[in-house]
Parts: sequence; C-alpha cells; structure tokens
Amino acid sequence: MIRTLIVDDSAVVRQICEQVLSRDPAILVVGSAPDPYVARDMIVALKPDVITLDIEMPRMDGITFLRKLMRHNPLPTVVLSSVTPKGSETALEAMAAGAVTVLCKPGASYTVGDLGPDLVAAVKQAARTHVRKVVGGPAIAEGPPKALTRTTNQILAIGASTGGTVAIERVLMGLPANSPGTVIVQHMPPVFTQSFAERLDRLCAMKVREAADRDIVIPGTVLIAPGGKHMLLRRSGAQYLVEVKDGPLVNGHKPSVDVLFRSVAQSAGANALGVILTGMGGDGAKGMLEMHNAGAATIAEDESTCVVWGMPRVAQELGAADHILPLPRISAKVMELLEARGR
Repeated sequence: MIRTLIVDDSAVVRQICEQVLSRDPAILVVGSAPDPYVARDMIVALKPDVITLDIEMPRMDGITFLRKLMRHNPLPTVVLSSVTPKGSETALEAMAAGAVTVLCKPGASYTVGDLGPDLVAAVKQAARTHVRKVVGGPAIAEGPPKALTRTTNQILAIGASTGGTVAIERVLMGLPANSPGTVIVQHMPPVFTQSFAERLDRLCAMKVREAADRDIVIPGTVLIAPGGKHMLLRRSGAQYLVEVKDGPLVNGHKPSVDVLFRSVAQSAGANALGVILTGMGGDGAKGMLEMHNAGAATIAEDESTCVVWGMPRVAQELGAADHILPLPRISAKVMELLEARGR
C-alpha cells in the first residue's frame, strides 16, 4: 500500500483528501499535518511513501518546506496549488524544487468529486517516481551557446510529462537564440501553461510563449501547447504554423505528445528533430516512431536522469529513438544534429 501523508493548513481540505484517498485500496493515509513543522515530525515517525503538500501555510510556506525536504529526505510530493496567476507561478517553483506534479485546488466550495480521480492518480504516479536529493539552486547556463548556422526550414518538437518542466528548461537553456522553431507539449493543467511559458521566456535565449491557433513557427521562437488543448503542426506554403484545438483525450492527455509528434511527422518529415523527455506512460512514443519513419532525427532521455522512465522507455522499446542520452547531454546533441542536417 502507498503510505500517504497529507499536509495542509485547512482542516476541511485535509478531511476531503483523506476521504478521497482512503477510498482506494492501494492507498493508506497514515496521517495529516496542519503545517510543515508537524509534518516534519510525522515524516520521521510514520515514514510515508508520498506526501500531498499545500503551498500557502502558516509558520513555513510549502516551497521552503519542499526545498528542505528534497535536500535532506527526498519524498515524492504532490502539490496542491490555487488557480490564480500567483498560484500558477508558485506551482512552477514547486516543480523546480522537486515536486512530482501539481494539482489545481478546487474553488471555494470543496467537494470529494472535485479532487477525486486526479488526486488518486497523482499519488499513485508519485509513488512510482524516482526522486533524488536536490543540492543547491537551479542549474545556470555557463554562457550563451554558439549560434547555429542554418535553421530556417527545421522544426524541433519536444514532449514531456512528469518531471518535464525542469527537463525542458534545461534543454532550452542550452540552445541558442537562433534555434529552429520549436513546438512543445508538456502535460500540465490549463492554468499553468501560460506561467510556464513566461518562466521559460525569462530564462532562455529563445522567445517562448503559450501557443495560439495559427501562430507561425519561426526560428528563435518556442510555442508551448496550452493546457486542455491539443496542438498540431501544419504547413502552409513555405511556412509552418500550429493548430490549437479541442478534442478528446489521447492516451489520457490533452495536450497529447502523440498528437503533436504525428503532425510533425506528416508536415515536416525529415526536416524535424524530436525529443522525448521524462514522463509517466507512453504518450509520444508512437508519434516519435512516426517521426523516425518519416526521416526525422530522434532523441530519448536516458533512464539515469528521468524522474519517471516511462515515455522515453516506450519510445526506446519501439525503436523510435536514434539517440538515448542523459539530460545534460541532450542540448549539445540537438545542436550537433541540427548543424549536420543544415549542412
């Protein structure tokens, strides 16, 4: 059973979370804590496998507690965050600090139904993740990467899920400002993708924004698929553009990496480069195989650096990945492949 500790200053939320999680026979709620200080002692005494963590709490905020936890006693953590713009930005800080995933808190009227399936799935997913000690702050680029020579007709497509916000950040920070037009799907709730794009725009040499329907894909620009929408690449004359649309879940996700990668295979073919990063499940693996079969170069993250070796593992098993590399080496390989194809 998955031993779970609930950390939230709201007694109502603690009660609801316990009700939701206790209904699943695979989860055992071992306790609940109203603040990080109580949680710290309960973690030592109860040895949970997973914790759920509120962000705004008295005495110590959730981000500070999470950073301390990941330095000294890393545990898979599911963060519950408000859906405000500030909450979205804080949620990204939590993921950078080591949280496995972030869930949106419901509105003022909390119900079991609002949290149910997503919370249970998140706790089960967290229990299967590999968390490592986090030492120091986020990785800082040592200097601007060397500019590429030719990128006009090339497309870079990236897909990720659990642990992907940090992985994507690291890959993009290693790429120069004139990198090819880049399209990205990161599994994330709708309210968080705008904040994610804004964060990347501050950190990376390329321009990053949340995609809108019929945005043109040009060198030096990164388009992030909006949460709750699928994003596809299309060709219009000499230009590439994206189509952002609603539709059913694919592989349990919207946006889906498979939807993006399949469209890239069809529209860009051998002019594309695909990268699949850490994530639960297999979304994107079949789409990457289609890219591979269409002549695109493909890279999968190695198990050694994945938070969850799911999506890259399936891509490797299908024979979709030309190169299998740990995260710190992916940016350099992307540049090497782009230069070779440019020539």
